[in-house]
Amino acid sequence: MGEAALRGTSTPAEVRRSATGPTAGLAEGYAQANLIAVPRDWAYDVLLFAQRNPKPCPVLDVTEPGGHRTVLAADADLRCDVPRYRVWEHGELVAEPADAGGHWRDDLVAFLIGCSFTFESALKLAGVPLRYVEQGRNVPMYVTDRECRPAGRLHGPLVVSMRYVPGHLVETARAVTARMPAVHGAPVHVGDPAALGVADLDRPDFGDATMPHDGDVPVFWACGVTPQAAVMASRPPFAITHAPGHMFVTDVRDDTYRVC
Repeated sequence: MGEAALRGTSTPAEVRRSATGPTAGLAEGYAQANLIAVPRDWAYDVLLFAQRNPKPCPVLDVTEPGGHRTVLAADADLRCDVPRYRVWEHGELVAEPADAGGHWRDDLVAFLIGCSFTFESALKLAGVPLRYVEQGRNVPMYVTDRECRPAGRLHGPLVVSMRYVPGHLVETARAVTARMPAVHGAPVHVGDPAALGVADLDRPDFGDATMPHDGDVPVFWACGVTPQAAVMASRPPFAITHAPGHMFVTDVRDDTYRVC
């Protein structure tokens, strides 16, 4: 089943079973999550990295070593219920399978990290358009020149996602997302991408370039692809992640992560 057929009334289970591409706009009203799984002897480094960098790495769940189940979707299997995975060896991308079962190891600890797709239903309800969804594209993501706080053997740059927002709705977008800190919260930057070391918005490091409308302003949120940038920089012997934009769709309602 294509992504177009899954839009609107699709359930999280339907998306997990059938999606093959980016998951933005699918199973609306439900939280989505980033995935990173590392060998047990690297798990503390990842946990400490997340604790020290909560904006890009808000942890929603952590499995036991070898585990592939999560309380975020009790019937799901983390080895096969993400549309596309990335397999890493010593920081190098070696495979992008649709099913990671053949790569999963008994010593892997999986981390599920909050995703900004989760707050997009709230943005839509507030009248904030999602240009990249309208254009049928994956959200653009950029590696910045801001270094995350290192933890043990893990280090790397902050990655951000960008959404064009009409200028008069920027404060609305900021206020809406600030109420959802478990899925990245408020933007980290508004306006000039050069302030983040981003040279060209038309050349994202991950995802697809998006066309702005007149009066739109680029707004940047911390992104859960940051751990993948840390994998590339720190070169652990092995890791499995989601492919950027191809998220794990949970059974948790997105408003669960909204604070007053």
